[in-house]
Amino acid sequence: MGTIKKVLNPWTLSFRILCLVWALVAAGPVPAQTVPEGSGAGKVWIIPIRGDIEPSMTAFVRREVRKALAGDAAFIVFEIDTFGGRVDSALQITSFITSIKKAQTIAWVQNSDESMGVSWSAGALIALACSRIYMAQGTSIGAAAPVTVGADGTTDAVGEKTVAAVRSQMAALAERNGHPQGIALAMVDLDVELWEVSVNGEVKALTFTELERLEQGAFEGEEPPVERLSVISPQGKLLSLTAGEACRFGLARGFADDRAALLAALGVEGPVIESIPSTADSALSFLTSAPVQTILIILGIVMLFMEIQAPGFGIPGITAIIAFLTVFGSSALLGRVDSLEIILFLLGIGLLSVEIFILPGFGVAGISGLVLIGISLLFSMQDFVIPRFEWEWGLLGRNAVVVSAGLLAAITAIAVIALLGPRIKIFDGLTLKTRITGTASGPIRSAGPIPGALPGKETDEGEDYGGLLGKTGIAASTLRPSGKVEIGGRFYTVEGDGVFIEPGSPVEVIRVQGNRIVVQEKREEKILRT
Repeated sequence: MGTIKKVLNPWTLSFRILCLVWALVAAGPVPAQTVPEGSGAGKVWIIPIRGDIEPSMTAFVRREVRKALAGDAAFIVFEIDTFGGRVDSALQITSFITSIKKAQTIAWVQNSDESMGVSWSAGALIALACSRIYMAQGTSIGAAAPVTVGADGTTDAVGEKTVAAVRSQMAALAERNGHPQGIALAMVDLDVELWEVSVNGEVKALTFTELERLEQGAFEGEEPPVERLSVISPQGKLLSLTAGEACRFGLARGFADDRAALLAALGVEGPVIESIPSTADSALSFLTSAPVQTILIILGIVMLFMEIQAPGFGIPGITAIIAFLTVFGSSALLGRVDSLEIILFLLGIGLLSVEIFILPGFGVAGISGLVLIGISLLFSMQDFVIPRFEWEWGLLGRNAVVVSAGLLAAITAIAVIALLGPRIKIFDGLTLKTRITGTASGPIRSAGPIPGALPGKETDEGEDYGGLLGKTGIAASTLRPSGKVEIGGRFYTVEGDGVFIEPGSPVEVIRVQGNRIVVQEKREEKILRT
């Protein structure tokens, strides 16, 4: 038995499981080809940005860009195929792309039988962060106005403050990389009117404000002649451009229908390295999704409750540790967990422990513990504490719904388990239903029939603590159901007969099972102690 206990030690088992989970999640994808350092190979490194722009995508892009720079890549190509996603994730990706100094950044809106051929919303923002844009024929780019997504999937326009923030970012990116600023503004702001004009024979896309300024300058002889051709995007409409329009108005540098055409446009030859999202990336995206986070919260809290109720340390405790470490660990890999979240979570667990083991009932300490745990989980799902923009308030609301749903569902599950657990078959393996008539320390001594005892059978009498049977005392602590009682001037560790007993309540010893003393509350006034 000693060997078995050593092998199945719960702490060792949980540590090994968590190390395995952490290794699987933290592992990065292996590129298609390894680039020797300093060899000059791998001039082009392609990083795909496909699907929804989520925090897991941010982590993937950062990791793969670092690999590309370590491999001496001269061009980092972001293959974009997305309808958009979270504003915070898109802003983080664009900020990281603009920080790249050792390689040229290229946005490529690709079109294939497996792609959608679009770079909309957050995808347009990411494309503008690159120094050059190439598009395959049949693709489109634009419609970058931020929106909020409700619980039912419907979208609503955000306030002017958020629009102004994204508009200024789009304009700054366009100015930095030499893209037409009017196009960038018209993609995000419904109030911008965009015109196609001919300036000294050159076709340009200008906002109505820019057009009026040029016309005034031409009238005064300070600017070349300006001719209005057509309205590209009227007020009240968001701008989206086809690949042909993007090339015509100077947003895209040219067409690139396939990888060979892209390499030719870039003027490079040699091996191309492509980052491929791995199973770990998919697992990270799955673990950080709202439904999975809710389930992990429910599982962690319910298992924590079951572990507290059961003696020793077993499967519920291991499961709770894995659930909470998965929540915090997956968020930590996305850079959203700091010391604040860990401290709040540990304080919450500490307050819950105080409420369960020391203080009677369920009051301020227990409620405060649940609130702190909820706040720590909430902060682990976002990279800000106090929202500043409307989209941050929306993200805060979404995260609050996830955490609240998890906590409420967990509390409901705990109540069901506490009330109906012995009657539910799924808990049969966790419930002891065999009647114990003795222990290694001695047989049972009882003041009456033991619940579940067979008629006509007498209970063996033991000698350990047998003299306490029938005696009365006072509860010195809360019995939940175990605690301390004072009998005849001495303190004993006892168990209540299935109910909580408040401190100061009179109790009577009704059963002795070896070293186990069982008491029940006497139905009379509490004894006043002096």
